[in-house]
Amino acid sequence: MAVPGIGALAPDFNLPRDGGGRVSLSDFHGRPLVIFFYPKDDTTGCTAESLAFTALAPEFEAAGAAVIGMSPDSAACHDKFIRKHRLSVALASDEDKTTLQAYGVWKEKSMYGRNFMGVERTTFLIRQDGTIATIWQKVKVQGHAETVLEAVRNLAA
Repeated sequence: MAVPGIGALAPDFNLPRDGGGRVSLSDFHGRPLVIFFYPKDDTTGCTAESLAFTALAPEFEAAGAAVIGMSPDSAACHDKFIRKHRLSVALASDEDKTTLQAYGVWKEKSMYGRNFMGVERTTFLIRQDGTIATIWQKVKVQGHAETVLEAVRNLAA
């Protein structure tokens, strides 16, 4: 599926999350939401990205925004990832990839001449009304969380 466009309603979801609970888009109605989609727990880039969002979590909170990460890993895998790296961001589990497909981030990828399906590192900033404000595709981790925080602050301004 294609990535939904800016101004479109963000696709709804209700998924298992770390800690044994569930998380849905409606949990965040009335406040901005950052969803960062990443390929796999405990890999170099995904760990760096999750740590960057964790480091800035108080600033996102001060700006009124929530932050969640999402990957096809299980909630149990997320729990280990959070404990190992002391992450403070919520992590949603989309093992059947329905939400990943709805957001258009489950794509064919290529590495070392091999094609496979996987998550394209993408971040969405969703407005208080559930519409998509900004999309970052093919994210490079270095400095990304800071860029997203600035966009959240500008959204509130």
